[in-house]
Amino acid sequence: MNFQSAYIYFVEGSTAAQATLDDVKAKLQRYIEMTKKTGQQLGWAYGDAAFPYVIEERPEGKDSWFLLKGKDPKEYKAIICGVGSKEVNGQEKHFIQISLPESATHGDKSKANEFCRYLAREYKAELHLFNKRIQYFQPRKP
Repeated sequence: MNFQSAYIYFVEGSTAAQATLDDVKAKLQRYIEMTKKTGQQLGWAYGDAAFPYVIEERPEGKDSWFLLKGKDPKEYKAIICGVGSKEVNGQEKHFIQISLPESATHGDKSKANEFCRYLAREYKAELHLFNKRIQYFQPRKP
């Protein structure tokens, strides 16, 4: 699998103008807690199946990205999560970038899509998926 990226852009109507790495980690921690509670209600370890990663910070990615490292390397390798901004038409556009390294599995891509949708829904943002399709989660005027 080639190196691929999906982007969550903060637009007008989003719940925030930008996000930090700590904000993204907090949202992922909330996701982990929600899936653990669902698992308790169902009577099985759904949290481990829903989030089969460990959040790992690397010194070279300090303040720009962190790694979701798979607990089972056969099924899940890694997902890279970062934040940034770029200038579009004279305005700064902030985003969250979710990337799949070349070693990523199809399971990683499925989970990355799931996490992208979750984060975009939480932030009411615009999601540009790996396959270049766009999903809008911000409130739109009729």
